[in-house]
Amino acid sequence: MLAELQRLLAQEGLPSKAHRLEPGQISDPASLPVPPAAAYLVEANTRRHAAAAVVEEILARRPEARLIAVAEKFDEAVAFPLLRLGAKGLLCYSDLAGTLARAVREVATGGFWVSRGLLSRFVDMALPAARRPGVVSTAGHLSRREKEVHALLIENLSNKEIATRLHMSERTVKFHVSNLLTKHGVKRRADLILLSYAEATPA
Repeated sequence: MLAELQRLLAQEGLPSKAHRLEPGQISDPASLPVPPAAAYLVEANTRRHAAAAVVEEILARRPEARLIAVAEKFDEAVAFPLLRLGAKGLLCYSDLAGTLARAVREVATGGFWVSRGLLSRFVDMALPAARRPGVVSTAGHLSRREKEVHALLIENLSNKEIATRLHMSERTVKFHVSNLLTKHGVKRRADLILLSYAEATPA
């Protein structure tokens, strides 16, 4: 898998440097070298706790790190701890050939790469109504309507569902969502949801 990851990245002109985690480093992740990088790929298919420890160590030493976990599949038990730790992307082996380079570029430039279905379950479990994050304070001034749309958008509702809740047209919702993405400096709805969660969670 390591060779395949490097091959796919090289095909897209993305240079990479690999490090295989040795058995002794699993119990001592502090010995793991963490050179500067635009993005980090961590294989999380086996030894789930080891993968989480590596992610935590990378982010402890490089808090600004943009990190993608790669595995055969992501169920809630694997994905949610990684997202809470600060992983920005989750990528399955079956999707590597078509999306690895795009995912790396998206995450490296400040975005997220998480499937909508998994994101929806994460929102439902990690952000119960009693403690859903408010509007991200760094976004600048938001209008009353933008705040209302934002509150429903971070619940992962569709434009149609938001329109129904707020008694407005889908076109108007789309306009507000576009403005929110611009003000928060992200490209996709999923980015805004995860950004809101990250900034509302104490470090």
